[in-house]
Amino acid sequence: LFDAIYSLLKHKIHRLPVIDPESGNVLHILTHKRILKFLHIFGGKIPKPAFIQKEIQELGIGTFRNIATIQETATLYDALSIFVERRVSALPVVDEQGKVVALYSRFDVINLAAQKLYNNLDMTMQEAVRRRVGFVAGVIKCYPDETLETILDRIVKAEVHRLVLVDRADVVKGIISLSDLLQAMVLTPAEIGV
Repeated sequence: LFDAIYSLLKHKIHRLPVIDPESGNVLHILTHKRILKFLHIFGGKIPKPAFIQKEIQELGIGTFRNIATIQETATLYDALSIFVERRVSALPVVDEQGKVVALYSRFDVINLAAQKLYNNLDMTMQEAVRRRVGFVAGVIKCYPDETLETILDRIVKAEVHRLVLVDRADVVKGIISLSDLLQAMVLTPAEIGV
């Protein structure tokens, strides 16, 4: 499992096939989300490391500088440009006060294309968010003073790829991804960086 996590993070890949050594058949696909869920479910059977009770801001887990965001009044074209230029997989959508109101991902763009709405790139982000397949209002957030354990529990239960780190006024301060959490839980304690 350690080798799989190392490979996923080192090579910045999101899926790793588990192959039967005799037949060459794919037995399973490991993902960040599945591994974190496994660690969450079965982690209770082993002693928890002390750092899991520390606040996320103290641990420095996540991305906190130069966070790409997009105004809810900006266009879908603007979002696509940011995805390409900044090489990010999701954008916190913010209102005029800078408060996060949604999260829009590259996956949402794929679904938009599947709905054949790609010819309307001048729709606002507010409209693009509303048209998402399986639209859920809001965004899954976390706060700097929450513990790593709380954040792990939230991301696993919500079954999302990232949490938006906000201050108490809901202003974006960072992003915490599944990769960040796996790095912190597994590789950093082993003193291995990628």
